[in-house]
Amino acid sequence: MRVDIWSDLVCPWCYLGKRRLELALAAHERAGEVEVLFHSFELDTEAAPSDHRPMRELIAQKYGLTPGEVARSQAHLTSLAASAGLEYHLEATRRVNTFDAHRLLHLARDLAAQGELAEALFASYFTEGRVIDEHEELVAIAAGAGLGEPEVRRVLGSDAYAEHVRRDEQAAVELGASGVPFFVFGGRYPVAGAQPPEVLAKVLDRVFEEGA
Repeated sequence: MRVDIWSDLVCPWCYLGKRRLELALAAHERAGEVEVLFHSFELDTEAAPSDHRPMRELIAQKYGLTPGEVARSQAHLTSLAASAGLEYHLEATRRVNTFDAHRLLHLARDLAAQGELAEALFASYFTEGRVIDEHEELVAIAAGAGLGEPEVRRVLGSDAYAEHVRRDEQAAVELGASGVPFFVFGGRYPVAGAQPPEVLAKVLDRVFEEGA
Protein backbone atom coordinates (compact mmCIF):
# COMPACT_ATOMS: atom_id res chain seq x y z
CA MET A 1 0.00 0.00 0.00
CA ARG A 2 1.29 3.43 -0.90
CA VAL A 3 1.07 6.65 1.08
CA ASP A 4 1.67 9.79 -0.95
CA ILE A 5 2.61 12.94 0.95
CA TRP A 6 2.58 16.47 -0.44
CA SER A 7 4.77 18.69 1.72
CA ASP A 8 7.19 21.59 1.74
CA LEU A 9 10.56 21.32 3.40
CA VAL A 10 10.15 24.62 5.27
CA CYS A 11 6.73 23.73 6.68
CA PRO A 12 7.02 22.81 10.38
CA TRP A 13 3.68 20.99 10.27
CA CYS A 14 4.99 18.88 7.38
CA TYR A 15 7.96 17.62 9.38
CA LEU A 16 5.63 16.91 12.28
CA GLY A 17 3.20 15.12 9.95
CA LYS A 18 6.01 13.00 8.56
CA ARG A 19 7.11 11.97 12.04
CA ARG A 20 3.55 11.23 13.17
CA LEU A 21 3.07 8.95 10.18
CA GLU A 22 6.30 7.19 11.10
CA LEU A 23 5.06 6.73 14.65
CA ALA A 24 1.81 5.27 13.34
CA LEU A 25 3.74 2.89 11.11
CA ALA A 26 6.15 1.88 13.87
CA ALA A 27 3.21 0.50 15.84
CA HIS A 28 1.44 -1.11 12.87
CA GLU A 29 1.76 -4.82 12.18
CA ARG A 30 1.69 -4.29 8.41
CA ALA A 31 4.14 -1.39 8.25
CA GLY A 32 6.46 -3.44 6.03
CA GLU A 33 3.83 -3.37 3.31
CA VAL A 34 3.69 0.43 3.17
CA GLU A 35 5.60 2.55 0.67
CA VAL A 36 5.86 6.28 1.42
CA LEU A 37 6.46 8.74 -1.41
CA PHE A 38 7.07 12.47 -1.05
CA HIS A 39 5.64 14.98 -3.51
CA SER A 40 6.53 18.62 -4.08
CA PHE A 41 4.55 21.57 -2.77
CA GLU A 42 6.06 25.08 -2.53
CA LEU A 43 4.51 27.38 0.05
CA ASP A 44 6.61 30.40 -0.95
CA THR A 45 7.30 30.34 -4.67
CA GLU A 46 8.36 33.99 -4.64
CA ALA A 47 11.25 33.49 -2.23
CA ALA A 48 14.48 34.71 -3.83
CA PRO A 49 17.47 32.45 -3.18
CA SER A 50 19.33 35.43 -1.72
CA ASP A 51 16.53 36.44 0.66
CA HIS A 52 17.40 34.80 3.97
CA ARG A 53 15.46 37.04 6.32
CA PRO A 54 14.44 35.49 9.66
CA MET A 55 11.10 33.70 9.42
CA ARG A 56 9.94 35.26 12.69
CA GLU A 57 10.19 38.67 11.06
CA LEU A 58 8.31 37.57 7.94
CA ILE A 59 5.55 35.82 9.90
CA ALA A 60 5.01 38.91 12.05
CA GLN A 61 4.73 41.09 8.94
CA LYS A 62 2.44 38.71 7.06
CA TYR A 63 -0.07 38.19 9.87
CA GLY A 64 0.25 41.48 11.73
CA LEU A 65 1.62 39.85 14.88
CA THR A 66 4.00 41.15 17.50
CA PRO A 67 7.36 39.44 17.96
CA GLY A 68 6.09 38.08 21.27
CA GLU A 69 3.01 36.57 19.67
CA VAL A 70 5.13 34.86 17.02
CA ALA A 71 7.51 33.55 19.67
CA ARG A 72 4.65 32.11 21.74
CA SER A 73 3.09 30.45 18.68
CA GLN A 74 6.42 28.93 17.74
CA ALA A 75 7.02 27.75 21.29
CA HIS A 76 3.72 25.86 21.15
CA LEU A 77 4.68 24.24 17.85
CA THR A 78 8.13 23.40 19.21
CA SER A 79 6.44 21.63 22.12
CA LEU A 80 4.22 19.61 19.78
CA ALA A 81 7.26 18.64 17.75
CA ALA A 82 9.14 17.58 20.88
CA SER A 83 6.27 15.29 21.83
CA ALA A 84 6.90 13.45 18.56
CA GLY A 85 10.65 13.29 19.14
CA LEU A 86 11.64 16.26 16.99
CA GLU A 87 13.92 19.13 17.94
CA TYR A 88 12.85 22.48 16.49
CA HIS A 89 14.80 25.74 16.59
CA LEU A 90 12.29 27.93 14.80
CA GLU A 91 14.00 31.12 15.93
CA ALA A 92 16.90 30.16 13.64
CA THR A 93 14.86 29.47 10.50
CA ARG A 94 15.19 31.81 7.55
CA ARG A 95 13.35 32.36 4.31
CA VAL A 96 14.54 30.02 1.58
CA ASN A 97 13.40 28.88 -1.85
CA THR A 98 12.76 25.11 -1.83
CA PHE A 99 12.52 24.43 -5.58
CA ASP A 100 16.02 22.93 -5.90
CA ALA A 101 15.57 20.87 -2.73
CA HIS A 102 12.39 19.43 -4.21
CA ARG A 103 14.23 18.57 -7.42
CA LEU A 104 16.77 16.65 -5.36
CA LEU A 105 13.96 14.72 -3.67
CA HIS A 106 12.93 13.46 -7.09
CA LEU A 107 16.52 12.43 -7.81
CA ALA A 108 16.56 10.65 -4.45
CA ARG A 109 13.37 8.81 -5.35
CA ASP A 110 15.08 7.41 -8.44
CA LEU A 111 17.98 6.34 -6.23
CA ALA A 112 15.72 4.71 -3.58
CA ALA A 113 16.87 7.26 -0.98
CA GLN A 114 13.95 9.68 -0.87
CA GLY A 115 13.02 9.07 2.75
CA GLU A 116 16.60 9.55 3.88
CA LEU A 117 16.96 12.84 1.99
CA ALA A 118 13.59 14.18 3.16
CA GLU A 119 14.58 13.55 6.77
CA ALA A 120 18.00 15.15 6.24
CA LEU A 121 16.50 18.26 4.65
CA PHE A 122 13.84 18.71 7.33
CA ALA A 123 16.38 18.25 10.13
CA SER A 124 18.87 20.57 8.47
CA TYR A 125 16.31 23.33 8.28
CA PHE A 126 14.35 22.98 11.53
CA THR A 127 16.98 21.58 13.88
CA GLU A 128 20.23 22.99 12.50
CA GLY A 129 18.98 26.26 10.99
CA ARG A 130 20.69 25.69 7.65
CA VAL A 131 19.68 27.54 4.48
CA ILE A 132 18.54 24.77 2.18
CA ASP A 133 18.56 26.76 -1.04
CA GLU A 134 22.32 27.28 -1.19
CA HIS A 135 23.81 24.69 -3.50
CA GLU A 136 26.82 23.86 -1.36
CA GLU A 137 24.53 23.24 1.60
CA LEU A 138 22.31 21.01 -0.55
CA VAL A 139 25.32 19.06 -1.82
CA ALA A 140 26.50 18.45 1.74
CA ILE A 141 23.05 17.48 3.00
CA ALA A 142 22.41 15.14 0.07
CA ALA A 143 25.83 13.52 0.47
CA GLY A 144 25.07 12.91 4.13
CA ALA A 145 21.88 11.14 3.05
CA GLY A 146 23.81 8.83 0.76
CA LEU A 147 23.51 10.56 -2.62
CA GLY A 148 26.60 10.83 -4.80
CA GLU A 149 28.05 14.33 -5.00
CA PRO A 150 28.66 14.33 -8.80
CA GLU A 151 25.03 13.41 -9.53
CA VAL A 152 23.71 16.01 -7.07
CA ARG A 153 25.87 18.71 -8.64
CA ARG A 154 24.72 17.66 -12.12
CA VAL A 155 21.08 18.06 -11.13
CA LEU A 156 21.63 21.39 -9.37
CA GLY A 157 23.52 22.73 -12.38
CA SER A 158 20.70 21.88 -14.76
CA ASP A 159 16.91 21.96 -14.91
CA ALA A 160 16.65 18.22 -14.22
CA TYR A 161 13.46 17.19 -12.41
CA ALA A 162 11.92 20.65 -12.73
CA GLU A 163 8.97 19.17 -14.58
CA HIS A 164 8.57 16.55 -11.86
CA VAL A 165 8.14 19.31 -9.29
CA ARG A 166 5.60 21.12 -11.47
CA ARG A 167 3.62 17.93 -12.07
CA ASP A 168 3.45 17.28 -8.34
CA GLU A 169 2.19 20.80 -7.72
CA GLN A 170 -0.45 20.49 -10.43
CA ALA A 171 -1.55 17.16 -8.96
CA ALA A 172 -1.98 18.90 -5.59
CA VAL A 173 -4.27 21.45 -7.23
CA GLU A 174 -6.32 18.70 -8.85
CA LEU A 175 -6.63 16.92 -5.50
CA GLY A 176 -7.84 20.11 -3.83
CA ALA A 177 -4.81 20.32 -1.52
CA SER A 178 -4.66 23.97 -0.56
CA GLY A 179 -2.22 23.36 2.29
CA VAL A 180 0.28 20.82 3.53
CA PRO A 181 0.95 18.22 4.73
CA PHE A 182 -1.57 16.43 2.55
CA PHE A 183 -1.65 12.64 2.56
CA VAL A 184 -3.31 10.22 0.15
CA PHE A 185 -3.58 6.65 1.44
CA GLY A 186 -3.93 3.82 -1.03
CA GLY A 187 -4.52 6.20 -3.90
CA ARG A 188 -7.97 7.24 -2.72
CA TYR A 189 -8.14 8.32 0.92
CA PRO A 190 -7.03 11.94 1.43
CA VAL A 191 -6.04 13.22 4.86
CA ALA A 192 -5.20 16.88 5.40
CA GLY A 193 -2.92 18.17 8.13
CA ALA A 194 -0.47 16.72 10.64
CA GLN A 195 -2.98 14.38 12.22
CA PRO A 196 -2.10 12.46 15.43
CA PRO A 197 -0.54 8.99 14.97
CA GLU A 198 -3.70 7.25 16.20
CA VAL A 199 -5.77 8.95 13.49
CA LEU A 200 -3.28 7.96 10.79
CA ALA A 201 -3.22 4.40 12.16
CA LYS A 202 -6.99 4.17 11.77
CA VAL A 203 -6.72 5.27 8.15
CA LEU A 204 -4.05 2.63 7.55
CA ASP A 205 -6.34 0.00 9.07
CA ARG A 206 -9.24 1.05 6.87
CA VAL A 207 -7.20 0.97 3.68
CA PHE A 208 -5.76 -2.45 4.49
CA GLU A 209 -9.21 -3.79 5.37
CA GLU A 210 -10.50 -2.66 1.98
CA GLY A 211 -7.59 -4.21 0.18
CA ALA A 212 -5.95 -1.08 -1.21
